[in-house]
Amino acid sequence: MGVRLPFNRTLKRILPRSLLGRSLLMILVPLVLLQAVALQIYYGSHLNLVYRRLSDSLAGEINFTLALIEQAPDPAARAQIVAQAERQFGVTLHWEPGAELRHTGARVNVLGPMDDDLENALRQTLRDRFNMDWTYDRSAVLIRVALPDGVMNILTPRKRVDLGTIWLFVGWLVGTSALLFGIAALFMRNQVRGIRRLADAVEAFGIGRDPGPIRPEGAVEVRRAATAFNRMAERIRRFLSQRTEMLAGVSHDLRTPLTRMRLALAMLPAHPEQATDVAEITADVAEMERMIEAYLAFARGEGAEQAEPTDLVTLLQEVGADARRAGAHVDLDLPPSLPMRLRADAVRRALTNLIDNARRHARRIVLAAAPMGGRSVLVTVDDDGPGIPPDRRESVFRPFESDTSGGTGLGLTIARDIIRAHGGEIVLEESPLGGLRARIRLPV
Repeated sequence: MGVRLPFNRTLKRILPRSLLGRSLLMILVPLVLLQAVALQIYYGSHLNLVYRRLSDSLAGEINFTLALIEQAPDPAARAQIVAQAERQFGVTLHWEPGAELRHTGARVNVLGPMDDDLENALRQTLRDRFNMDWTYDRSAVLIRVALPDGVMNILTPRKRVDLGTIWLFVGWLVGTSALLFGIAALFMRNQVRGIRRLADAVEAFGIGRDPGPIRPEGAVEVRRAATAFNRMAERIRRFLSQRTEMLAGVSHDLRTPLTRMRLALAMLPAHPEQATDVAEITADVAEMERMIEAYLAFARGEGAEQAEPTDLVTLLQEVGADARRAGAHVDLDLPPSLPMRLRADAVRRALTNLIDNARRHARRIVLAAAPMGGRSVLVTVDDDGPGIPPDRRESVFRPFESDTSGGTGLGLTIARDIIRAHGGEIVLEESPLGGLRARIRLPV
């Protein structure tokens, strides 16, 4: 197990990660293996047999010629045998009387089995009395044979022992593999394109960037997935629209009796002994109206707004200026610009909720933002207040869990709902200022 795990990790790093790459690899590898097996079966059996027979034939002709030369009674007879061999066998012979066979050292291998087959065929009768030079001529091979009184140089055309078909099979293997790979790449790219568009649409819809219905394309299964996504997205849009309309009616129904109560309180006769009670009821009515507004905003989720190109730095500067006008001490630590697609009003509401929450408990607030590797942006809201114990930093995001004096208990809940709707996340942690830090990550 300890040996296989590193191999598996290495294999995973080498293999392509995309569906297109893996699909093409699944097509190419069996194709190459099939071609290689076919080549080996044909080349390893039929062609090897043909090469051996060609080498045996040439070796037999050389042995026959040399035997006649060695038996010739005089130089004239040898010359006649040489001339006859050159006409019949298509070779060129050159006699070096009194020469000795020189060994050229390491033999140069050539592509194909013909050098080994020819050497084996000649060695059966000539033993070690010969050597071959395959680099002497591109179209011929030089065979030097030692005789008792000299050396016979035999220049034979390569075509006598080389069919040249190995290049044909290599070209066939590479050519057909490349052709089929190209056809498969074009086909698979069209299939994967539909999956990519579906994934992009799902991602965009999940972070509040409604792309609208997507056009089904590709294989039947991909088209079915795209059609199912369009139906799901339409149901969600219809549900959000119906919920918004219902909430608008609830808002109207709740505000009507509250307005009557506020009007009745305003028309009450001014009695000093009732002034305190009237003020408390008036404050309760105002708090009820504020809670209704916060609840409706939370339930509505700012769903009607569409994401648009926005400079986050400009938005943060506006939020900081609004907080200063409300009496907060806000410092900004921002880059020159952070362009991204946002539902600007919703993000402004989330940041305002965080700053209002910090303003109620702290004297100093620091609002900062910075890019994170080009794929997301980090926004932090730090304060020097008392903070929140670690065991409550998650529970305060639940509705009404963070209710304190002057708040509704929905500020942090609305903020997290908005940030998550953008595909981001918000967490609470200890601040370098000693209070609480709200760390927000937003995808670019």
